[in-house]
Amino acid sequence: MKNARPRGLAFATLLIASYLAATSPRAAGNDTSGSEATTGAPVGADVSTGTGSAGSNGTEVSAARVITLSRNTPPIPSSFQDAPMLAPLVEGGKLPPVAERLPKTPLVVDLKGRGREIGRFGGDLRSLVSKARDLRLITVNTYTRLVVYDEKLKLRPDLLEKVEAQDDRIFTFTLREGHRWSDGEPFTTEDFRFYFEDIANNKELSPAGPESIFYVDGKLARFEVLDARHVRYSWDKPNPLFLPALAQPRPVFICAPAHYLKPFHARYAPPDKLADRAAQAKLRSWAALFNRVNDPYDNANPDMPTLNAWKIVTRAPANRFIFERNPYFHRVDPEGRQLPYIDRLFIDLATASLFAPKANAGEVDLLARGLSMYDAPVLKEGEVEHHYRTLLWPIARGSSYALYPNLTADDPVWRALNRDERFRIALSLAIDRRIINNAMMFGLGLEGNNTVMPESPLDDEANRTVNATYDPDRANALLDEIGLTARSAEGVRLLPDGRELEIVVEVAGDSRDTIDVLQLISEFWRDVGVKLFIKPQEPGVLRNRSYSGRTVMVAGPGLDNAIPTAEMPPYEIAPALGENYSWPVWGEYEETRGKHGEPVDLPDAKRLLELYHQWRETSDVGEQARIWKEMLRLNAKNVFSIGTVTRELQPIVVSNRLRNVPEKAIFAFEPTSYFGVYRMEEFFFTE
Repeated sequence: MKNARPRGLAFATLLIASYLAATSPRAAGNDTSGSEATTGAPVGADVSTGTGSAGSNGTEVSAARVITLSRNTPPIPSSFQDAPMLAPLVEGGKLPPVAERLPKTPLVVDLKGRGREIGRFGGDLRSLVSKARDLRLITVNTYTRLVVYDEKLKLRPDLLEKVEAQDDRIFTFTLREGHRWSDGEPFTTEDFRFYFEDIANNKELSPAGPESIFYVDGKLARFEVLDARHVRYSWDKPNPLFLPALAQPRPVFICAPAHYLKPFHARYAPPDKLADRAAQAKLRSWAALFNRVNDPYDNANPDMPTLNAWKIVTRAPANRFIFERNPYFHRVDPEGRQLPYIDRLFIDLATASLFAPKANAGEVDLLARGLSMYDAPVLKEGEVEHHYRTLLWPIARGSSYALYPNLTADDPVWRALNRDERFRIALSLAIDRRIINNAMMFGLGLEGNNTVMPESPLDDEANRTVNATYDPDRANALLDEIGLTARSAEGVRLLPDGRELEIVVEVAGDSRDTIDVLQLISEFWRDVGVKLFIKPQEPGVLRNRSYSGRTVMVAGPGLDNAIPTAEMPPYEIAPALGENYSWPVWGEYEETRGKHGEPVDLPDAKRLLELYHQWRETSDVGEQARIWKEMLRLNAKNVFSIGTVTRELQPIVVSNRLRNVPEKAIFAFEPTSYFGVYRMEEFFFTE
């Protein structure tokens, strides 16, 4: 195709061979090698039916379905080993011995059961980001959470020792005895109370109030501190969103280091001192100062204690940011070595266009984000000389390139047309996905709708193919049936008001692959009398235009989570979020509980929202699966978004010295947190 980027035949052959050797159609880690697993429950937990217990509001709860999230891990070692890097600090009395730094019940990782090696201490891992803001990716990739997904996408406790969930209404958390923040201060239930009462429910710090996961039917969670190691959250109805929200790549942080943050809080610090500190930081209020220093995600504040495996020690601005091991990290290997194995992370700033050349020159040990298949020839060239390998992991997206007709567009003509199911189906049928697949993915991609991938237990092949085969004759017939029969002298169909049927498709300006695909689609659509105009935008501008209803159609990636399980919330396929380009105004109405936006007024979209609410109101996994499947079917049938092809490959540059990095895996932001579920703290360097 004349619009496709040229790629060598020899490299294409090499790529196909590498792909077939290095990947297989299975879920992330979905093998039989075992994991840090528990028995028998739908969410990887122990399930029991109680005969009656006291709920958090003092009421009797009978015949309750109680799920306990815990781990069957290897036995706690009889002794522990410290990283050599920390030995001088221990000898100098600046750190306690490792046995005194660990919780009484550390998390013992099951390396053998997951096919991993026992590692060795030491080394500095080098990687790249294009801007300091991307340091948040370290929080994503190092993936330390209250609860986490394992490689089989089952929820497990992590920072927490145990979680008890009663009918998804009453959640009791057990903390690890003796667990400490990176500065050595105790991690206790006071950190949860401080967050809930003094941050989430403080109007100056959180003007919009607590996060939405704390509400069920508009009612705020009941929060209780039971003792120094137990807290409880409860609602009158199920809240299945709660635990998944804590395991996300960017989780809802429901605890905070109270000992560090209280001196910045008006409830605990003298107002005059806070005012002085805010002024020195050139901020207008104590709340602005507090929100700046309270930084659990972005890694912009080296002073803030963490529970993560590594802690940032470099203050911006800088060209290299260093993360050092957390001496109080709670995980150990079966032989008692405190994780992480690697001492430090060196994260350098570099222009995105230099990522592949720097990797080619051997300047990184681990890199994925910022690389694409366009870079694969350069990466392959440097492997032998610079001692690294290039893995190819399938990216878990519903579609690598998707189109989102805005059903809530301001323009009444376009709003009516985008809401006509026949129009959306016609546009989908007019796309020759085989050509896109060959041009962009050497024919290795999976063609069809924007839906879940075969690795998901919710997959149905019919949802991939319905209204997604190349049929220009039927597309033309549907457009005629709508009444779009009048044409310009150039053969372009005319809208009811006489304008040419020219669809302005807006796209984030840095999405070069998507722009290439849109150029191909413009040729397909021209054959059925539809013009396509590509309008690149800055990502922030694009989001604002979408929220305000000014977009007609947007192009971008498909479902972020294309390998969901039934227990994961289906908000991406319902008009529940304003950030969804198909229905931003409806999503805003749902998110703001009717304060902004417009209510859903299209029957099948309304049904999707009803189903989403039903999912939120049940704790039954079978019912959740049924709801998911109906929602996926409705999305495919209605073509609320137009998918093209998926299973794009993500190049992963890995030093030959770096071990425990899976050869076969799925690459995704959600739910795997990129490298997160594969446990970066278990990666190690050989001699």
